[in-house]
Amino acid sequence: MNAPLSVLAFVAGVALVVAATERLLEGLVGIASALRLAPFVVSAVLSGLEAENIAVGLIAGHNNQAEIALGTAFGGATFLVCIALGLGAVVAPLRVTLPKGVVYLLAGAPIVSGLALLGGTTARLSGVVLLLAFAAAMMYLVSASKNHTFVDSSEVREALQEPCKLWVSAIVSIAGIAVITGGGELVAQGASGVISAFGVPALLMGMVITPAAIEAEEVVRQIVPAKRGFPDVAAGNVIGTVLYFTLFNLGLIALITPVAVPRLTRLLDWPFLVGVSLLAAFFLLRGRVTRLGGLVLVVLGVTYGALHVFAR
Repeated sequence: MNAPLSVLAFVAGVALVVAATERLLEGLVGIASALRLAPFVVSAVLSGLEAENIAVGLIAGHNNQAEIALGTAFGGATFLVCIALGLGAVVAPLRVTLPKGVVYLLAGAPIVSGLALLGGTTARLSGVVLLLAFAAAMMYLVSASKNHTFVDSSEVREALQEPCKLWVSAIVSIAGIAVITGGGELVAQGASGVISAFGVPALLMGMVITPAAIEAEEVVRQIVPAKRGFPDVAAGNVIGTVLYFTLFNLGLIALITPVAVPRLTRLLDWPFLVGVSLLAAFFLLRGRVTRLGGLVLVVLGVTYGALHVFAR
């Protein structure tokens, strides 16, 4: 694939998966409404269930594009914590009180994800462990809903109140997954072409550029709830998505399509994510992410990208 087609495929793929994900979320919320699930449970599941990220990660792993596959976990989570949470706090400072155990999940999940990096290749056993850890974390989140509504939103509540037919929502969900899968293939192929055509370092493309492109809408998802008086939604989105990326998505990659572990992922990507997650957890334990705190996170995110630019 030549350079122009690679760029076109990459951009088209990102646009396709983002648009299709909106339809998938509509279908999933409709299913929740039809099955009469609690609003918090739906929010907790949907906050981080980003099918486009899963699709790109699995397809890239299947194509032996380890940097892009692992980037959907480590790069995506780093972008979320540094840029989405940080920039969101710069625009709309976050003030929210969360259960300490929930915040500890944000700090601990990236540490646990390091299990997948212990060997030369992500081991299937580590994938099983990460998926079990994800299940346990989500069970805790669901149990926490008895006393907290930190991942609830007015949009979800309204959607759940509207009558939905289960079969219609199921069709919308299946169609969304199918389109996202095709878009994920375009993203993976386009990224591969960009790396070859422009000489972009594979880890820079996989850990920085691709996650930033796929997760760009997360910035809006942080800013809007905070500005509209739902800081718990913004904070819950960060925690839920980090859990998905570092435990569920990475667990699926390790279990279904093991990939080689680049040396720089161990030395830079994983420890950097652990560090910024601990910092974000510290802010949230204090009950606020101020503009200054958000700016610090954004600077760290830019630093992360710069380190990949100059890394060899």
